[in-house]
Amino acid sequence: MHGFYGNDHMKDHVKTAVREVLTNYLEQNKRRKTPERFAVLDAIFDFPSHFSLQELDEVLESRHFRVSKATLYNTIKLFMELRLVISYRAVGETRYEAAYGNVSHCQQICTICGRVNAVKSLPIIRAVEETHLRRFRKESFSLQIYGVCSSCQARITRQKNKKQL
Repeated sequence: MHGFYGNDHMKDHVKTAVREVLTNYLEQNKRRKTPERFAVLDAIFDFPSHFSLQELDEVLESRHFRVSKATLYNTIKLFMELRLVISYRAVGETRYEAAYGNVSHCQQICTICGRVNAVKSLPIIRAVEETHLRRFRKESFSLQIYGVCSSCQARITRQKNKKQL
């Protein structure tokens, strides 16, 4: 995981921290600490970026750890409640991303090819941070901007030009 969380040392630190978040939640709520939950958590935090449930299932299977679709879905739902995972819609499917801490970020998502890129925009971050919300304490935010990437736009333009000839 060299993208969002940096080097391997940082990755190990994050994995330890998220395992602790999950363990504390399960103990406090008297829920079972199943190997499936921790295997899914580890696989999620090994992804370099975004993933689908199908891709997550394939990683687990490659690790010889089979999990039912229902268990996978329910585990992802739990992790979203714990804010260990965030989700967004992209070209006909839901994509997920590991999240830990007060991670605020913006992404641009192409509605044609599904490509996702991080957007580092100080004006957007400042605008959200400076926005006063009544009776609500902000902790983090996730903003998805949907549109058409330059590669897809160029392809569309080329196709239009061919039709006009």
